[in-house]
Amino acid sequence: MAKTIRIAVVSPPAFSHQASIIEFCKKLVNVDQQFHVTCIFPTIDAPIPATTTLLQSLPSNVDYTFLTPVKNEDLPQGVPSVVQLQHAVCQSMPSFRNALRSLCSTTPLAALVADPFANEALEITKEFNILSYVYFCNSSMAVSFLLRLPTLHDQGLRECLDHLTRTIQIPGCIPIQGHDLPRDLRSSVAYEFMLQRCKRFTLADGFFVNSFFEMEQGTVTALKESSKGGNHNAPVYPVGPIIQTRPISEKNMLECMRWLEKQSPNSVFYVSFGSGGSLSQQQLNELALGLELSGQKFLWVLRPPNDVADGAYLVAAKDHDPLQFLPNGFLERIKEQGLIVPSWAPQIQILSHASTGGFLTHCGWNSILESILMGVPMVTWPLFAEQGMNAVLLTDDLKVALRPKFNENGIAEKGEISKVIKGLMMGAEGNEIRQRIEKLKDTATNALKEDGSSTRAIYEFGMQMENFQGRPLN
Repeated sequence: MAKTIRIAVVSPPAFSHQASIIEFCKKLVNVDQQFHVTCIFPTIDAPIPATTTLLQSLPSNVDYTFLTPVKNEDLPQGVPSVVQLQHAVCQSMPSFRNALRSLCSTTPLAALVADPFANEALEITKEFNILSYVYFCNSSMAVSFLLRLPTLHDQGLRECLDHLTRTIQIPGCIPIQGHDLPRDLRSSVAYEFMLQRCKRFTLADGFFVNSFFEMEQGTVTALKESSKGGNHNAPVYPVGPIIQTRPISEKNMLECMRWLEKQSPNSVFYVSFGSGGSLSQQQLNELALGLELSGQKFLWVLRPPNDVADGAYLVAAKDHDPLQFLPNGFLERIKEQGLIVPSWAPQIQILSHASTGGFLTHCGWNSILESILMGVPMVTWPLFAEQGMNAVLLTDDLKVALRPKFNENGIAEKGEISKVIKGLMMGAEGNEIRQRIEKLKDTATNALKEDGSSTRAIYEFGMQMENFQGRPLN
């Protein structure tokens, strides 16, 4: 009988990160049942309700613990969400050390897997003489950027951020202009936080990436080569696409599904900005009018406006009815054309429905992978974090999406929005995109099969763990 291999994972208090690492744990123990995983979650004020719902579906060989909450009032205010997130993780590290000590005292741990935004944990694992890995819920392109950020900094990265049309070249990736680099880095405070965090990746014994080899072959190959050269042969495991396997709530489920059932195949344009993306009131108005002007059927998950793009990322939006922020008369005019759903909708069920023919996405990686696995063409609308890089990957490299143009004030106007939607849903370019994403869907599905590239990567990790069991670390 195979010996149980016990590992722990730690993820920051952000739902998109926690959801991805939870699904990674479920996949890990499903593929290789010798694993037993304990999830450790820092919290701000209280556990995230959507996370607690996901945790209810865990198999018996995955358990979890929440660390002592950090108070939101003790975090710096008026700074980017990424800075707040990093402060919350830093303040949680004493509690994390105690949790790890408790685990190691009862059952020997073979390894810890940390989210990149909780990679302070990599230093702590050395105290307990266990292996440490990083799980990136990002594209391989974004991972390559983060691993190379200290080098790019030495090569003048800040100048690219100051001159947004300058281009950087990441090995194995399509060129990226400064305006598509992570927007948080334009804040000097966030930049320094990220730089120090990225320098810590050299402590890791390996890296998991929520992507698959066939989609980002050149980038993954370059990642593996650079890791061999600079990180004591730390392996890179592309294990995706990993997405949520069940809805996090039944709220709005029936209304959405009933409405979709009445629509023609591939006729509905789905609009959602993820679990935390927000638009300004001006941009919300333009999007509403653009959807109406397109004449296409649409299903829109609407959140109240916020002048900060990630204003709802860490802190829940205020309890306002989003419908009150729509243009006058809009709901009456589009009652036969569209469905507006407040705040949340069952995204995977919508994307997998035969009526859904397009998806306007904020380019969060979880949403992108869901759209790829369901074969739905996209319109990219990046808001924050590495989403601009993801948009470039989709539009310029994979060519499975269109991207609207924004005016000098950073606003996509209704006419442009309407043109892009109709181009995706009705135009010749949209048909070509649909054919390409259908092929990509098949490739993604194959990567997850028993003999697929991503499943083999997990088996390789299991073999490495077996080889290290009982062997002292250097």
